[in-house]
Formats: sequence, C-alpha cells, structure tokens
Amino acid sequence: MQYDFDTELQRRGTNSVKWDLAGPEELPMWVADMDFPAAPEIAEAIRRRAEHPVWGYTTLPDAWYEAVLGWWKTRHGFEMEREWLLFANGAVPAISSVVRRLTQPGEGVLIQSPVYNHFFISIEDNGRRAVESLLQYENGTYRVDFADLEAKLADPQTTLMILCNPHNPTGMIWDRETLARVGALCEKHRVLVLSDEIHCDLTVPGRSYVPFASVSEACARNSITCVAPSKAFNLAGLQTSAVVIPDPALRNRVRQGLANDGIGDPSVFAVEGAVAAFTRGGPWLDALRDYLEENRQRAAHWLEEELPQLRAVPAQATYLLWLDCGAVTHDSGDLSRFLRREAGLWLSSGSEYRGNGGTFLRMNLACPRSRLEEGLRRLKQGITAYQAARSGR
Repeated sequence: MQYDFDTELQRRGTNSVKWDLAGPEELPMWVADMDFPAAPEIAEAIRRRAEHPVWGYTTLPDAWYEAVLGWWKTRHGFEMEREWLLFANGAVPAISSVVRRLTQPGEGVLIQSPVYNHFFISIEDNGRRAVESLLQYENGTYRVDFADLEAKLADPQTTLMILCNPHNPTGMIWDRETLARVGALCEKHRVLVLSDEIHCDLTVPGRSYVPFASVSEACARNSITCVAPSKAFNLAGLQTSAVVIPDPALRNRVRQGLANDGIGDPSVFAVEGAVAAFTRGGPWLDALRDYLEENRQRAAHWLEEELPQLRAVPAQATYLLWLDCGAVTHDSGDLSRFLRREAGLWLSSGSEYRGNGGTFLRMNLACPRSRLEEGLRRLKQGITAYQAARSGR
C-alpha cells in the first residue's frame, strides 16, 4: 500500500495544542506531534469500534497483551512476559506516578541533560530534586560522562534515574555497552532505573534500538520501562501506553500507584488504537521512517548550503532536529522568541531541556515536505534578521 505523507492537512480548529495555540500566520514546528494522518489501518479500527454506540468502561483484552508482546519480539528482538505489562494512559502520567510513589520528597532523581523537559516537571512538581548529569558534547555528538554519572548515583539521596532511550532531544541511540554500564552503576548504588522508550520505533532506517531491560538480568530486575505507540503512530490523543516491569514486587507497587492516581484504566479507543498499531501498522511505520529520513537529510543539506551558521546534530532516532546555534547565540530562549515574533516560526528553545541546551533549538521534521521547506525558509529569514538586529545594523 502507498501512504501519503505529502498532503498538508488543515489542523486548525481541531483543538490541536500544536496548531490552535499558534497565531494564524505562525508555523508551529515545536511540540513532538506529527502532521501526518494516522495509519489507515488504525483509523479503520477506530471507526469500526466507534460504530458501536456504547463506549463504556473498558477492560484490557488478550489482544492488547499479544500486540505489545508480539511487536517487541518481532520488531526489537525482546521477549517479554505477559505479566510484566501494565496499562497507563500515557508515558508522562506514568513517569510522574512512579516518581511520586517510589521516591520520597526531597530525594534526588537523576536525568541526563539536555533532556525532555517534562522529566523536570515530573520531578520538581512532585517535590523531588532534579539531579543533572550533563551529557558530554564533542565533535557534534553526545556521550555519557560516566565519572560524573557515578558520582551523582553514589549520593544516598539519589534513588531514581530516568533514562531517555532513545534520547530526546539529541536523537542518540544508546548502545548495549553504554546501557550495560549505566545498569551496573545503578545496581551498584541501588538506584532504580525508569526508562522512557517511547521514541524507540522512530529510528533511522537500518538502525535499531536496545531495550534497557533486555541488556542483562540486573537491568531487567532493576527497571521500569515506559513504551507506547503515541510517538511512532501519532496517537498521543488516545492516551495509551504500557509500563513494563519484570520484577513482581516492583510491579505491584507501580500497579497500586497507577490505580491510586487514576491512570491505570484504558479508554475504548486507547485499546483499539494500540492493538491496530502494533499488529497492522508496520508497513506504514516503515514508509514513515523513510520519509522522515529524507526530510532529515534535506534539512541537513539545506542548512549546509543556506545557513551554515547552524549545525544539525546527526540523529539516529526521533523526528526532531537538534540545531546547534552556538555560532549565533548562547541564549536560545531569546532566539526562539525572536523567530516566532519576526518570522512566524515556532521552535522549541533548547534551554527548556537544560544542560547545554542554551545554544540549541529543537525543530520538528514530522511534516509534509512543502511545510518543511517553508519552515527552513522562515528559519533563514529569522536568523538573518536576528544577526542583523544583534549587530546593530
């Protein structure tokens, strides 16, 4: 089947966070929300279920468990057990629940920054401390600073680590050796690992990711993993995710937390969407990954030719472009506000992700190619105007 990723859909007026919060002339390329229609196989499953007019309380059918287990076995080579799986209505709510239920107020939760900004919200809004271990940025790529990581894990007040695998916003895929070292250090210092893996299906063609819990018995025993079809299949509005926990005692604590927080029960369409994605969405996803990679390559080539002041960090996953703007500014917040005001281009300021994000912008490439080209045109217009304004000309 041929899939259409080129048609520009009108999303204004649909209560879209991405589009309805933007001004009428603005082009939003910030939040991680794709501008493509859902896979037709998923849309068909939703329509079929919607034809039955009763949408009451919903249980998890065998098909949901089989879909998740089958996808990770065939797609990622990881065999999980049915009893490891819990449902949650979103990875972020699950992460916040784990932080609340498995740590104490004032304790430290380690993250590797720059990293997804909602990790900080989940930590700090729940009265915990965000402990940053900065990723080292060298020669246009990132790596783990293991000396700094161990020093911060060794603090008795650090009791949880949130791992982003693959990493948002840098697009890094952590290899098995890196994950094994992280797992060994966390086990040594009795720090639980919460691995956010919701970008795992958005690797570049020919690349795969390594599930943290698959690395070793120790990693499996000492981990909670959040997975979902929301990013790869653009189903965030269905609020559907799975939490994978091999250890039974740990799983029981998380189950109680999800239930007490009211986020452990699925909606009708959360089940239908996830099952359709993981059982019938493979061909669509493969076509999407090819399209996204061409978008990424076109953007990188365009930047080299038209805007060499900016540098795109080579990514192995996600549909996000992490733009090094260090040659232009060290205040990406100021730059992002200027671009939105003067060029009508809404990008994420890298400072939201802390770490060295103050010199970066994050750009969403998951859109039709014509929209990407318009975004790049506005980016050049805005950067040119920004440099002129800051130089006093």
